[in-house]
Amino acid sequence: MAPRRTPGAGPDELDADLITEPIDGGPDAALGDETDASLELTGELDLHHFLPRECADVVTEYLRAAHDAGWTTVRIIHGKGTGTLRRIVHGALDRHPAVRAYHLATDRGGWGATVVELHAPIRVDGTVAD
Repeated sequence: MAPRRTPGAGPDELDADLITEPIDGGPDAALGDETDASLELTGELDLHHFLPRECADVVTEYLRAAHDAGWTTVRIIHGKGTGTLRRIVHGALDRHPAVRAYHLATDRGGWGATVVELHAPIRVDGTVAD
């Protein structure tokens, strides 16, 4: 039997590296037989469903998919709270090459969401898509 490890410091309430069995059937249980390819891409990403340590990667992948789909504006909901998720999101936006600009939302949700403007995708022939 392996020695019991003590939880490490981290931003999450749960130390996932100590879990040895799936919680509630694991992350794919809610998807049933669906795969990631069947998930619908929308113009809004709600980060309330993710652990803080997952958010930068989730935002990066979402922006890539939205840019590849030809979208030029998306909304990311990070919540108001203490500002931790907002800082994580804005850090990911600062580093992402598809991001043209971003600002806190001024409509519904206010500063609990960020509106992101993406560069127009480049076509295979080198022209900018409409």
